[in-house]
Amino acid sequence: MNTFYYEFRESVRIAFAQITAHKMRSVLTALGVIIGIVAVTLMGMAITGMDTSFESSLAMLGDDVIYVQKWPWGPVVDWWNYTNRPPLQPIVATELNKLIEAAPSTLLDVAVPVRVRSGTVKRGDNSVGGVYMAGTSGDYGRIITADFREGRLFTETEAESACAVCVLGCDVADALFTNVPAVGQTIQVRGYPFQVIGVLARQGSFLGLFSFDTQMILPIKAFEKDFGGKNIGAEIRVKVKDKKRLEEAKEELIGLMRRVRGQLPGESDNFSINGEEAFKEQLDPVKKGIAIAGLFVTGLALFVGAIGIMNITFVSVKERTKEIGTRKALGAKRRTILLQFLIESISVSVIGGIVGIILSSSLCLLIGHIFPKLPISFSPVLVVVSLLVSAGTGIVAGFAPAWGASRLDPVVALRYE
Repeated sequence: MNTFYYEFRESVRIAFAQITAHKMRSVLTALGVIIGIVAVTLMGMAITGMDTSFESSLAMLGDDVIYVQKWPWGPVVDWWNYTNRPPLQPIVATELNKLIEAAPSTLLDVAVPVRVRSGTVKRGDNSVGGVYMAGTSGDYGRIITADFREGRLFTETEAESACAVCVLGCDVADALFTNVPAVGQTIQVRGYPFQVIGVLARQGSFLGLFSFDTQMILPIKAFEKDFGGKNIGAEIRVKVKDKKRLEEAKEELIGLMRRVRGQLPGESDNFSINGEEAFKEQLDPVKKGIAIAGLFVTGLALFVGAIGIMNITFVSVKERTKEIGTRKALGAKRRTILLQFLIESISVSVIGGIVGIILSSSLCLLIGHIFPKLPISFSPVLVVVSLLVSAGTGIVAGFAPAWGASRLDPVVALRYE
C-alpha cells in the first residue's frame, strides 16, 4: 500500500510538472474537453431550469386540481367528435358536489364551476386590456393557491345573489389604482360597475404563456347576468384530497361525470379530463430536443478533445522514451509507467472540466442577469457529472499511449534517438 501511494504521488508530481512545462500545449489539448463540458453543463442547466419553472407553474395552477372540460388539452385529432359534445354548465358542478357529499369514501373534495372570457377593465381614464375574467362560485377559494395582498374573496351568498363585486390580480389593481387602495373602489367592465373587495398577491406567469396577475374573479351569476354567459360553456375544476392518488381520483371523477351526464355503458365520454400530464407531454419533446442537440455537441467536442489528449500523450511518450527506458532499467514497474501517463492525461482532462464548469456557471449568472425570466438554474449535480465525464474522457484517451509506454522494452527505449 505504501509503495502504491508513493508511486501515485510521484506520478501526480511528474504529471503536473509536464503540464506546467508545456502550458500552451496543455491548454490547446484541454480545449475540446472545455467546450464539451460547457455544452453538457448548459444543456443540464436548461433542462433543470425548465423542470423548476414547470413545477413552479403547476403549483400556481394547482397540482391537486383536475379540470373537466369539453376539449382536451394538447393536439386534437377527432375535431368533429369534440365539437359535438354538449357544453358543461355550472349545474354539473352542483350535481357533482351532491354525489361527492353522498359518497361514503371519496378522493374528491369539491367541484367548482368557472366561466371565462377576456375583456377590458376601466377606472376613470385608466384601463387594462386583455384581462382574464373568471366567473365562479364562493368555493373558488378552496382551489386557488394564491394569497390575498388585501381584502377577501366573495362568499357563496354573494355569488348566488349576483353581487357586483370582484377580486383583481395585482397587476390590474396596480395599473388602475396608483395612489389609493383598490379595496372599496369601483371599476367598470363593459359599462357594468363592480366593487373591488380583494387583490391577489403576485403570482407570476404560467410557462410564459399568460400571467396570473392580469385576472379578475367575479361571482358566476353576475358574470352570466352582465356578460350573457348562460349559453357559454363552463369548465369544472375539481380539487382532490390527496394529490399522490391523482390517477385514482381521475377514475372516480370519470365515473361520477358519466352518472351526471347519464351516459350508458359502452358510450364514449362526452367530456375531457385534463391535468398536469398534458403539459408534461408537450414539454417532454422540447426537453428531448435540447438533450439530443446538447449530447451531439458534447459528444463531438469530447471526441475531438479525447483525440487531442491521446495525440499529445503519444507525443509525450515519444519525447520521453529514453526517460522511460532509464526508469525501467532502474527497476520501475509497468504499472508505475502506466499510472504516470494515465494520470497526466486525466489531469489535463479534469483541468479542462473545471475550466468548463467555471465558464458555464459564469454564463449561467450572466444569462440570469440579462434574462431574469429565463428558466435556467445551476445544479451541484451538474458539477459532479461534468467532473466524472472529464475524468472518463481522460482515462479513455490516455489509456492506449500509457499502455504502450508501460510495454516498452528498456533496451530499445535506451537506444531511442
